[in-house]
Amino acid sequence: MTETTGGYAFAALIAEAEALTFAEFTFRDAVELGMHASKKALAADLPVIIQVTFGSRLAYFAALPGSSADSELWIQRKARVVERFGISTLAARVQYEEQGTTFAEATGLCEDEYAAHGGGYPILVFGIGVVGGVYASGLPQVEDHEFLVACLTTFRPGS
Repeated sequence: MTETTGGYAFAALIAEAEALTFAEFTFRDAVELGMHASKKALAADLPVIIQVTFGSRLAYFAALPGSSADSELWIQRKARVVERFGISTLAARVQYEEQGTTFAEATGLCEDEYAAHGGGYPILVFGIGVVGGVYASGLPQVEDHEFLVACLTTFRPGS
């Protein structure tokens, strides 16, 4: 089997996303998810940028201390992958790695516009599908992904 980024398997990443699907999720929840992620990042002194979208609207954005302006561009590129494919950016990457190719080669999409690098995650609601996305950039891509998973795992909408 082909070695994948972080040793992840595509099927496991899809199962992970299913386990992180919400019963409901509102614009307010999107803002609160952003604040939750920012608190976690600040507590760990992570130099990241965090963005949360709800539908096509920007619900939350924070550039934390030590983050780079380049990370904003990475988030835009990650968001295009999540919006187009409805899966995490790491899942999009690993899907093609398992096939012995790359996201860019397989899709023909320009890497300057689409970044299949960990750190983009769809916000999923049962019976609806993708309602937004949550993004982190500033750490190595697997760490960006794992940070988002940790945030989604501990976030409780409406709490």
